[in-house]
Amino acid sequence: MSLLSLIVVIPLIGALIILAIPGTRTKLIQGVALVTSAVCLFFTGYLYAAFDKAVVTMQFVEKFSWIPAFNINYYVGVDGLSVALVTLTGLLTMLAIVYSFNITLRIKEFFFWFLLLEVGMLGVFISLDFFLFYVFWELTLVPMYFLIGVWGGPKKEYAAIKFFLYTLFGSLLMLLGILALYFNSTPHTFDMLELINQARLLPLTMQIWIFLALYVGFAIKIPAFPFHTWLPLAHVEAPTGVSVILAGVLLKMGTYGIMRVSFPALPLATKWFMPFLIIIAVINIVYGAFCAMAQKDLKKMVAYSSVNHMGYCLLGMTAMSSIGFNGAVLQMITHGLITGSLFFLVGVIYDRAHTRDIDAFGGLAARFPVYAGLMIIQVMASLGLPGLAGFVGEFLCFLGAFEAWPYYVAVGTIGILVTAAFFLRMIEKVFLGPFNEKWAGLKDINFREMVAIVPLVVLTIVIGVWPKFCLDLIDPTITYLVGMLG
Repeated sequence: MSLLSLIVVIPLIGALIILAIPGTRTKLIQGVALVTSAVCLFFTGYLYAAFDKAVVTMQFVEKFSWIPAFNINYYVGVDGLSVALVTLTGLLTMLAIVYSFNITLRIKEFFFWFLLLEVGMLGVFISLDFFLFYVFWELTLVPMYFLIGVWGGPKKEYAAIKFFLYTLFGSLLMLLGILALYFNSTPHTFDMLELINQARLLPLTMQIWIFLALYVGFAIKIPAFPFHTWLPLAHVEAPTGVSVILAGVLLKMGTYGIMRVSFPALPLATKWFMPFLIIIAVINIVYGAFCAMAQKDLKKMVAYSSVNHMGYCLLGMTAMSSIGFNGAVLQMITHGLITGSLFFLVGVIYDRAHTRDIDAFGGLAARFPVYAGLMIIQVMASLGLPGLAGFVGEFLCFLGAFEAWPYYVAVGTIGILVTAAFFLRMIEKVFLGPFNEKWAGLKDINFREMVAIVPLVVLTIVIGVWPKFCLDLIDPTITYLVGMLG
């Protein structure tokens, strides 16, 4: 068994072991989930360490026939783009499981679905066969539906159904695009790399229709305007650990799909659609920021900031240059770290106060200095303060896009200003001013929460100061992908 197959199989084995454990053995179930995710993280770390950054072709490739009648193979491999996201997935999943030890309802089912979700996410990032890619893509849908619908907030059923229907609609359109690529290949194949090479030769009209089908499927997951309306509700209703995975990993599946498939396979359609994509990117940035500004709920504010920050990724992708693409991928990674930690931090205060109303707090910095310090670092990173991880990706996205779309980029800078405004307002209302004695009995952040949050804060600082170790990993792959756009 190859390293990539092992990484995917480990959480699957953990999920099956949990199924065999009686539901009353809660500590054992939690232990199995934690050990499974930790072992998976170890192997993703080994994958990162063993990956040859100088090679642009796929590495750790494993391929064998799965369904010969339709030329479907079990075909996996990674390059710099997918290694970064596999590592991010392994890290965030383990930390989310640590944080989720406070779950008390149906613990067995919760961790079973959580590990199954990890299987799907990892599979998406390593698949090199379109059929396999689609299977893993759909596999993420069912666990997330149950994780929101069973363990979510007061409107959990509505949020879960809305998420399910949006994503299912996108998946069906994506399937049409995949089938169009399959039937336009000679011989018919689901081999992703072969389909990319053959699809590049299709006429413009055919490329446009296929691009549109694939784009809608990916855009719903990002989410890109106007397909974003499922996200805020899903975030608000989801339990904290699930929100972290939703923001940190699932949204990246959309941008990954566009960069892995749509752009290199359909370069003519990509250039034809680019004026529309830059408009969508700017709308995401500005509209997401203003929506976040209007929120009184801390979690909904962070959710809308995700719409804003994923707009930066789209902006970098519209540059069609190495600088912009590097910025987009780095923004995907840093958004996962920063926004994931912000959802953890919002969960910390909600678990104690049972409210997320920004106006209900005040003066928390004096009584909860550790919590306040962690929150302020991550907020500053999210608004793009130089020296922290959020700045580097944003800067590269804007720098790359400016040459091609200077006026759109100028409009997009409004989003940066509004982002700073709503985050600074939140800090003022929650942490500064007179202390609300209503919260005098609350305690500062505990050890379990620190274990989940501090690694993300440390990485936020490290990448902000030394982004080279990330850029060295992704740049050769990005340069190769940009070259395929002609």
